[in-house]
Amino acid sequence: MRIIQIVAVAENGAIGKDNRLLWRLPNDMKFFKDHTTGHCVVTGRRNYESIPDKFRPLPDRTNIVVTRQENYSAPGAIVVRTIDDAIAEAKNRGEDKLYIIGGGEIYKQTLDKSDEILYTKVHHSFEADTFFPALDMNVWKEEWREEHKQDEKHGFDYTFIRYARQDQ
Repeated sequence: MRIIQIVAVAENGAIGKDNRLLWRLPNDMKFFKDHTTGHCVVTGRRNYESIPDKFRPLPDRTNIVVTRQENYSAPGAIVVRTIDDAIAEAKNRGEDKLYIIGGGEIYKQTLDKSDEILYTKVHHSFEADTFFPALDMNVWKEEWREEHKQDEKHGFDYTFIRYARQDQ
């Protein structure tokens, strides 16, 4: 099973503030949906709670929420205590791809376990309280990139990048 992080990151590493996204990029949301639909997604509790109620759990995906909170309830999602439990749950379901969707602590805890990163680089810096860990470019190799310019629906230039782990 491939473990894939999927994330949008600002120039300064920012991914969120006050448990909210920092930008609205419809094409990035479509990119996210196109990749994760039909697969297991792993998220931390706070990130899960930041998803608007009408989209939670994310439809057409097996939502796995990692939390240390005992007796946490996430109707329609699977709740586990550790990242390893989340990975085991996906393997038990015969999953071929497991997507890590945040937040910051979950990305950090799974970076060494991940095979690939689908990375949307937002070409702007933002004030934030949550950041994506810096990538060691001795470990990660860019395999693909697609650049997009700001337009009437997208307030910032952005680039889709696929990184693959090189130390396997």
